[in-house]
Amino acid sequence: MTRLLIAWLINAVAVYFAATFIDGISVKGLGATLLAALVIGLLNAIVKPVLILFSIPFIALTLGLFLLVINAALLMLAAYLVPDFRVESFWAAVLGSIVISVVSWLLGMILQPKD
Repeated sequence: MTRLLIAWLINAVAVYFAATFIDGISVKGLGATLLAALVIGLLNAIVKPVLILFSIPFIALTLGLFLLVINAALLMLAAYLVPDFRVESFWAAVLGSIVISVVSWLLGMILQPKD
C-alpha cells in the first residue's frame, strides 16, 4: 500500500512539473493535481494496455513512436475528465507526456523503496 501511495505522489509531482514548465498544460491547485495524477494512473493501468494491443501494427511500423501518440491521447483524456486540469493542444500533450514519464521515472528511481 505504501508503494502505491508513493507512486501516486510521484506521478502528482510529475504532473505539477509538466504544468509548471510546459505552455499549454495547466492545473489549478493541489486537489486537481492529485486527481489528475490518479486519473492518469488509472488510464495507464486500464486503457493503455488495450490501446497498445489494438495498435501493435502502428507501433511496429513507426518503431515505437506511436506510443507517444497513445500517451498524448491519454493525457488529453485525463484533461477532459479532470475539471481543473487543462491540456491545450496535441503537441503540448506529447511534450507533457514525455516530461511526466521522465520525471516519474527519475523520482521513482530515487524514492521507491527497494525490495
